[in-house]
Amino acid sequence: MTLSLTLIIIIITALVSIGGFNNQKIKDDLIFYPPSITQGNQWYRFFTCGLIHADFVHLIFNMVSLYMFGEFVEMAFSSPILFGEKGKFLYLGMYVLALFFCLLPTFIKHKNDYYYRSLGASGAVSAVVFAGILFNPTAKLGFFFIPPVIPGYIFGPLYLIASTYLEKNPETM
Repeated sequence: MTLSLTLIIIIITALVSIGGFNNQKIKDDLIFYPPSITQGNQWYRFFTCGLIHADFVHLIFNMVSLYMFGEFVEMAFSSPILFGEKGKFLYLGMYVLALFFCLLPTFIKHKNDYYYRSLGASGAVSAVVFAGILFNPTAKLGFFFIPPVIPGYIFGPLYLIASTYLEKNPETM
């Protein structure tokens, strides 16, 4: 039995995040900190920040969302109709590029802001969620407090609202 790429991403992210919960140095070394990029050429931070999360609620919210959509999107990418054998590579590419491109506006805004830091995989997970909704907009979906009877095109905006709320209210995480 082989693990899906989605499960591998979830396992690696969970292990690194849990390590970061117990070791501040891990968090400090991986967090998105724009001055370290502009002054220290630590470009890897665009990607490593997706491996760490603020706490278990943040981690679980992202990883459950990724699992709910990732398996389907990964299979869709790998179907002969889309990308076939290259599908898994392109799925991983979408995930990694989403980490970068979701942070690019933030980087431009905060490139010299010594007080700004960011962490989590929300940008990449959002890309997977919306790819899943694009592939099947009428799929019946739910998430924790949302009954599993709403179509994807309604779930998507609710997901964004929940993500934005959690991001702007760190005491809820």
